[in-house]
Amino acid sequence: MDVLSEFRGLDEEHARAFAAAWLPAWSGNRPHDLIAFYTDDIYYSDPGVPAGLRGRDALLEYFIRLLAHNPTWRWTHRGSVPIRDGFLNEWHASMPVGEHSVEVNGVCTVQLRGRLIYRNQVYFDRAPLLQSIEQLRAARGPSSPR
Repeated sequence: MDVLSEFRGLDEEHARAFAAAWLPAWSGNRPHDLIAFYTDDIYYSDPGVPAGLRGRDALLEYFIRLLAHNPTWRWTHRGSVPIRDGFLNEWHASMPVGEHSVEVNGVCTVQLRGRLIYRNQVYFDRAPLLQSIEQLRAARGPSSPR
């Protein structure tokens, strides 16, 4: 049996079409729209949750917090590489922090069952983003007591 003849990844055209529908859901603080792209048994990880999250309920809870803090960021598809059941998404994100935006390139695995994502692992260097957040906090001064 030829293993390559059974390979089922998404080609560039199909990956681009999927990303065109999925990536906009990351903007505008719409966690329920975003979670609609994921299976009930999703495994998700990113630099903020490197150990990962399992299940749609846990991921929705995370998305609610994450998107509330980042309602105006923008994600764009830069390219893709086919992988088993999906594609490696090469992306760019513009992440506003105060008056400026941090421009970030990264990749993530997008593995599909049917038209839903069952595995999504996000990779990028978040050091510039964290540095910008710290600079903004320092510029604002100490928080007032509650």
